[in-house]
Amino acid sequence: MQARRDVFQAIADPIRRDIIGLLAHQTLNLNSIAENFSVSRPAISQHIKVLTECGLIIIRQQGRERYCEAKLAQLGQVASWIEPYRKEWEHQFTALGQLLGQLQSKTKPKTKPKTQKRKRP
Repeated sequence: MQARRDVFQAIADPIRRDIIGLLAHQTLNLNSIAENFSVSRPAISQHIKVLTECGLIIIRQQGRERYCEAKLAQLGQVASWIEPYRKEWEHQFTALGQLLGQLQSKTKPKTKPKTQKRKRP
């Protein structure tokens, strides 16, 4: 039996991130999900399997259709992991913005007052 995958494996692939984005807004059947991608249906099924193993989606059977529904609470792990880095980069960008503001105020060209031309008689 394979160990449960973690949420970081789920978001490592751009197609899986796009699937999460689709399902975040609505529940879709497998065919509706596959229509959004230029990869094969079996490839989409494999991505769905990974997302299910990570606990980010659940599949429920309704008649002959299988519907995927997002369960995005697991993404909180990603947000928690990113938070210290976000704070540090926010601090760095704020400092950079202040430095750029200081440099721009020092290098602004001083404008000379306009002198009026005298009319010749």
